[in-house]
Amino acid sequence: METRVLGAVLLIVLMLTPLTSRAEVRLPPGFTARVYVTGDGFDEGRSAIGIPATSTIVFDAAGTLYASRSGRRYLGGEVEDIWPIYRFPAGGGRVSHESERRFLYGPPLPNPQVAAVRGSEVLVTTFDRDRVIGVLYRIVDGRAELLAGGTPPTRGAPPLLKQPEGVALAPSGDIFVADRQQNVVLRLDAAGRVIDPRLLSVTRPRLVVTRGERLWVAADGEAEAPWQRGVGEIWSVGREGRRLALRGPIAAGMDVTGNGHLFVADRQGARVVVAGRDATTTSFATFTEGDAPRTLAFAPVSEATRRAGIAGDLFVVVIRRGTWSLNEIIRISGPFDEFVQAVTAR
Repeated sequence: METRVLGAVLLIVLMLTPLTSRAEVRLPPGFTARVYVTGDGFDEGRSAIGIPATSTIVFDAAGTLYASRSGRRYLGGEVEDIWPIYRFPAGGGRVSHESERRFLYGPPLPNPQVAAVRGSEVLVTTFDRDRVIGVLYRIVDGRAELLAGGTPPTRGAPPLLKQPEGVALAPSGDIFVADRQQNVVLRLDAAGRVIDPRLLSVTRPRLVVTRGERLWVAADGEAEAPWQRGVGEIWSVGREGRRLALRGPIAAGMDVTGNGHLFVADRQGARVVVAGRDATTTSFATFTEGDAPRTLAFAPVSEATRRAGIAGDLFVVVIRRGTWSLNEIIRISGPFDEFVQAVTAR
């Protein structure tokens, strides 16, 4: 009993103790970076630190951070990656083989990607490469329930989802799903029923985010995997129709501030940029020493995140020294909207 109590106390101390930043990142004046989530013991040579490669992250209103391992969605082979997702409380933490199970949430799923949070539900997409069937799950209290996709109810009918990737929520409650294999973004209602099976047609869509009535869609173009070099596109869809928001490097991750400014992780360029309305970019963060951003997300602004001190902060999954199999999550704090307003006013 005493050992369990001491272990719990130690875990709390580790989560609350600031982690020294090892981020080789250059930021504008007024911004700071620190390590938020890291790990030990996941490198066989025991020379590198970090948690297993993480491709997607999302927050809930309480400041809980959900993360998913990269999986094998874009690689062939006989082995599927079947894992639960990670769940980190506000404050972050340090993960080891011994403590990892405390951070795991939900059942093991094939190639899972956390996509969005809807109230108490975590929306997760999965992909079965052999059957070419995708599923959108909602995880509630650690249980996975099918929301859309899966095996068609009618024999021989085409599956609704083949390779679902990113998910975004409309103010109405509707759900946008990027299906990379079908080259479309679908619109579903809150119950997972199809409203529009082809809301937007683009080549290999992977990321979707919303702010108000606006939807951004990032597509990988001709690149067969998101880490490859190629010409990517980000489309903005609103009441006025759709427009090309950015054309250039493939977006490894993207999210928007409370005022609707789009931040994009450019893995190949080892930087985070802000996409302007004129299809240009402004550099925000530059990574050095072999580091590169893998994805990113802003913490929501809520009473709980204000108490935790992370409201509106930017969280970036970082590849350290080119070690793609291990990542750390850093937290960047500062006046994001003021920065964008200042650079666009020049």
